[in-house]
Amino acid sequence: MSGRRLRALRALRNSAKEKARAARTTARPVPSALPAGEGDVPLEPRIADAAAVAVSSVMDAALYRDGRRISTPSSLAEAYAQLRAEPGAMAWIGLYRPSEAELVSLAKEFDLHPLALEDAIQAHQRPKLERYGETLFVVLRAARYLDAPEEVDFAELHIFVGPGFVLTVRHGSAPDLSAVRRRMESNPELLTLGPEAVLYAILDTVVDGYAPVVAGVEKDMEESEIQVFGGDPQVSRRIYELSQEVLEFQRATRPLVPMLDGLQAGFVKYGTDEELQRYLRDVADHVTHTIERVDGFRQALADLLTLNATLVAQQQNAEMRALAEAGFEQNEEIKKISAWAAILFAPTLVGTIYGMNFDHIPELHWLLGYPFAILLMSVVCVSLYLVFKRRGWL
Repeated sequence: MSGRRLRALRALRNSAKEKARAARTTARPVPSALPAGEGDVPLEPRIADAAAVAVSSVMDAALYRDGRRISTPSSLAEAYAQLRAEPGAMAWIGLYRPSEAELVSLAKEFDLHPLALEDAIQAHQRPKLERYGETLFVVLRAARYLDAPEEVDFAELHIFVGPGFVLTVRHGSAPDLSAVRRRMESNPELLTLGPEAVLYAILDTVVDGYAPVVAGVEKDMEESEIQVFGGDPQVSRRIYELSQEVLEFQRATRPLVPMLDGLQAGFVKYGTDEELQRYLRDVADHVTHTIERVDGFRQALADLLTLNATLVAQQQNAEMRALAEAGFEQNEEIKKISAWAAILFAPTLVGTIYGMNFDHIPELHWLLGYPFAILLMSVVCVSLYLVFKRRGWL
């Protein structure tokens, strides 16, 4: 982080300790919210300006009392003002990829810990649960299965849960928190249980979102198995890509077990509603079931990759054996051709010698020379044939 950002975080920590909101500090300029030349404007006015300008990152903001929406502010500044004017109300603010200025504004308003703020700014965090005083900071990895490319898309979600407020910061398109909000607003009794109920609903939605992903990966594995037995040469790459997705899936789901265990361990200490405890235990069961299936996928993919390697090796061995047999047959044919060539070469040699046009060649004027030459060629050819036949060349 830059030096200016670190100074802003230290100022936030001091203000939280002293419980005062009059601290002044300098933050990095925000070009989208400020005109040129306002880099030295104090933090609080700049944050207010940024919150008013960058409204697009606030996906939805609402105040609730007794489980029912009582206000829908259009900006962070308006949400702060209405929350101060409504003691006992709960604020639920959802943001999508907010700017650093907006996150710093939220941290000052709700006394968020600087370490949690830093994690929310930097993103790319592993799933975890941290408790800073009365505020919970939760990081989740949502997932969704994309049918067209047949791959899994992961998105990061940060949740701040404190007395009277819930802040959600999405760094991806999943999950659909608008559906969570509609679900909670349709069940005022559950929403009356407060911020922890909202946290449960988000956890439940993220975990339920894993089911289609599990089904999609399982379908891809079945198709890969068909490709393996079909001898598709591209199947090894697909199995490897599936293995990477399953590994990423494990990184998203495994940390949920200690997270939910930590929530359950604080049920008594923090007075969690008994009905809400049942809901959270149900989420924990779903997480355990998902993790078991994902672990099975990884082992199945490893076995499938081994099977594919075995089948490829068998196919290569069969091709080598066929090639060797073809070579052996070719050698046999070459033997036959060589044998007949040798047999035919003998009379050719004799005929060539006796066909030379010289007067003084021996046997040239011999009366039995021609029958002798024919007999000689016949004897040589028959002898060679018998020799080659005995050796199996013919």
